[in-house]
Amino acid sequence: MEIIHVSAECYPVAKAGGLGDVVGALPKYQCQAGHVAKVVMPMYRTKFLANNEWDVDFEGNTNLGDYFFNYTIIKERTNKLGFDLYLVDIFGLLDREKVYGYDDDTERFTAFQIAVVNWMSSWEHKPDVVHCHDHHTGLIPFMMKNCFAYRNLSFVPTVFTIHNGQYQGTMDWSKSKNIPEYDSWKWGDLDWHNSINPLASAVKCAWKVTTVSQSYMNELRYNSNGLEDLFEYERGKCVGILNGIDNDVWNPETDSYLHDNFKLSTVVSGKKKNKEELCKRFGLNPDLPLIVFIGRLVGEKAAEILPDAINSVLYNMNGQVSFLILGSGDPHIEWQLSNMNGNYPGLYHAVIGYDETLSHNMYAGADFLLMPSRVEPCGLNQMYAMRYGTVPMVRSTGGLQDTVVDMGAWEGFGIRFNNATVSDVHYSVSRAVSVYQDKTHFNWMRKHMMQIDHSWESTVEQYLNIYRSLK
Repeated sequence: MEIIHVSAECYPVAKAGGLGDVVGALPKYQCQAGHVAKVVMPMYRTKFLANNEWDVDFEGNTNLGDYFFNYTIIKERTNKLGFDLYLVDIFGLLDREKVYGYDDDTERFTAFQIAVVNWMSSWEHKPDVVHCHDHHTGLIPFMMKNCFAYRNLSFVPTVFTIHNGQYQGTMDWSKSKNIPEYDSWKWGDLDWHNSINPLASAVKCAWKVTTVSQSYMNELRYNSNGLEDLFEYERGKCVGILNGIDNDVWNPETDSYLHDNFKLSTVVSGKKKNKEELCKRFGLNPDLPLIVFIGRLVGEKAAEILPDAINSVLYNMNGQVSFLILGSGDPHIEWQLSNMNGNYPGLYHAVIGYDETLSHNMYAGADFLLMPSRVEPCGLNQMYAMRYGTVPMVRSTGGLQDTVVDMGAWEGFGIRFNNATVSDVHYSVSRAVSVYQDKTHFNWMRKHMMQIDHSWESTVEQYLNIYRSLK
């Protein structure tokens, strides 16, 4: 089976969040299962682009409304990621350093999608399935189904995966001139509440729709930023498939980022060494339970409650716990967290930014990972934490409630709470301190969670079954 993944991100080429991790892993494991999986994404000006060798695979031209442009498809030469990687180069639109954040992102990703479909329509053979990821590729199912120039693709099945339904790529109807000519009677496949909505269009036009956990699929029917009725209507073709994690990358026994590697039988001593190194670096007390937060400092992650929650805990719990924060996002939250550095010697430190090496060492050295997220379609951080023997402290939402069993339940290994509030976080921290002091129970939780299988193999088979059902 030949599977074409189309995405705005793919780790390690370019990554802004969990989407990049998924698209960097799923195709690799599909190839290992004996299929031909390929990834097509924009050609950003990244270190990966500069540090690897490329061949020109195709050159073409098409238009974005009145703007005619040339595009080039380049292919990574050595298959180093475990799958064929293709980058789409459009001069002046895609050849930039950042993935997102430009005023013309709508035009950039529309042009990218048009180039991808234009390229595929020129193939002598056709793929078995085109798998699109998030709204940046949401117009592709519509174009393959309805655009006159691409009718030779109309029989190719499309699968659309929603990694975060809050972002939908909505644009004004004046932008419709940028979409290749289509049957005007099909305008409703683009429209949602008098705007062009690429995510809604993909839900309507794709042959199958998936999200990255079953709980998140259920949540979309009552909390999807205005698309609730659509998800209710299309529920018959929607399915939740929990993401996996790449065990080759996230393996404490072989992780080259770690100060000290460890495995199940050495988890207690191994984590102790990594924690001591981490605490030494940031001036924290290694004898206290260490709680970390790793992620974007935005409302979806409930990051704005972190300053008050941490202040409340450290002021009222009299030095029983320490915190280490790694993240970036909202400037005001960044300022609040960094401004707290020095207020609690030995108990608190925040690093503003993104640091892959540090994040791996935090998973390895921490005792608890805090995720108070308001929205978490799947969540990968809690799976990384469990792989490294770090107890997840999570709000019960989306994939977090699908993957974390509260320690109050039979064979529970995590801490769950219901609300993204200071009081819920404070209470969860008190539970964390209590179980940390019970070393027998705490070490059992560590070893138990390290043995949970969140690898991609079972996830891959579920996707393959969906592809097969569309033939």
